[in-house]
Order: sequence, then C-alpha cells, then structure tokens
Amino acid sequence: MQETKVQEVAKEQFEEVAYLLKALASEIRLCVIALLSDGSEKSVTELQSDIKCEQSLLSYHLTDMRAKGILSCRRSGKNCFYSIRDRRVVQLLHCIAGCN
Repeated sequence: MQETKVQEVAKEQFEEVAYLLKALASEIRLCVIALLSDGSEKSVTELQSDIKCEQSLLSYHLTDMRAKGILSCRRSGKNCFYSIRDRRVVQLLHCIAGCN
C-alpha cells in the first residue's frame, strides 16, 4: 500500500516535469527563460532584439508560456513587460546547462 502512494506521487511529479519540458521545448523559449532568469523584466522589443527573431513568432511563444503559467506579463501603455512567474523553469535551465 505504501509503495502505491509513492508511485502515485512520483507519477504526479513526472507529469508536472514533463509538462514543463514540453512547454520549454523550443530554442526561442529557452532563450527567453535565460534572458529573464536573473529576475529581470523585459519588454517584447528588448526580448526580440536579444533573440533576433520575428516579432510575431516571439509573441506566439510568450503568449503560450504566459497561458501555461511560466511567465507573467505587465502592461504599461502599449508595451508588455515579461518576467518569470514559475521559478522552477530557471532551476530546470540551470540543470540542463550543467549537463552540457
């Protein structure tokens, strides 16, 4: 009985980690996390300048990561400023970088 509970907890944790890995499975998304990993907040324009990709593609990724609870967005006038909401993604990025 005890083993079943442990397996259930492990399964839930694995499902959560798999969800995060799928949500970050893009070079653009990983770059966004890396740029925001210091706790900073950046506008779409700043991110686009650093990543050097089309604004529409970047916006797609930012919107999806926001919908998945990974990023937060603050509006100021016409600008959107993004920051990391789920700090586990930073830990995950550091872990991945350490394996390289």
